[in-house]
Amino acid sequence: MVDVREWSRADTVPFLRVPTADDDKYSRGVVAVRTGSNAYPGAAVLGVEAAWRTGAGFVRFVGEGRAADAVIARRPETVAAADIGSTRVDAWVIGSGTSAAHRSWDEDRALHDILAGTAPVAVDAGALDLAPKATAPLVVTPHAGEFARLRARLGLNAGSSGDRAADAAEVAALLSATVLLKGATTLIAAPDGSVTNVTGAPGWLATAGAGDVLAGMLGALIATNADAPLDEVAAAATWLHGYAAALASGAADGPGHPIVALDVAEAIPAAIEDLLS
Repeated sequence: MVDVREWSRADTVPFLRVPTADDDKYSRGVVAVRTGSNAYPGAAVLGVEAAWRTGAGFVRFVGEGRAADAVIARRPETVAAADIGSTRVDAWVIGSGTSAAHRSWDEDRALHDILAGTAPVAVDAGALDLAPKATAPLVVTPHAGEFARLRARLGLNAGSSGDRAADAAEVAALLSATVLLKGATTLIAAPDGSVTNVTGAPGWLATAGAGDVLAGMLGALIATNADAPLDEVAAAATWLHGYAAALASGAADGPGHPIVALDVAEAIPAAIEDLLS
């Protein structure tokens, strides 16, 4: 059995950075997002929205087609261009709303370049298959089905051993990366074998697109906490994600009500304000 630490509200607060008079848009964190597709442009919108709402000072979107159009329609302050060029990037978010089976050669090449870089990368959904060959600092964010496929790709038993924490720690060690295994109880495993769990999110958070919001939040907190351990940043993002969902659904004060993923993104500022007050 693996010892598991419980993450708390108090643990989350130090990762919420309040800008000062000396800050500018770059010092507040630059997040580059390569997510979404013509089939799933909404994933890009949700991730970009969440990155802005979590406090990034600059968000750059490098996807194309319908995803780029949808992002700019929703968040016109986003810089959308395929070529990053010399733009500083503090964190990447990739994979949400994409499929490895339909990835073009150009997209594959671009993702490999990102994963061979030095900026930390939040890897979601359709880019998880590339994680085993990455050299950049990583946080991978699979749900249960994606986690089983990732284990199989690593040559491990794809089925659960019954000890999710041990399974997550095993993958984290093999990848030399942080594993954020999503679920009603989300587990965050670091490469050194330590595991943290995050509980308390309302059941209403089990809705399409919630993971895309979490990926954007994670990118923003990585970008604004450059010197912090990635597993702790991932735990903070996960706790804040659940708390924003509780506020959005009314579950913080009662049984709550149904929500959609965009409701969670829009509740992030209020959640941050409450934690900082």
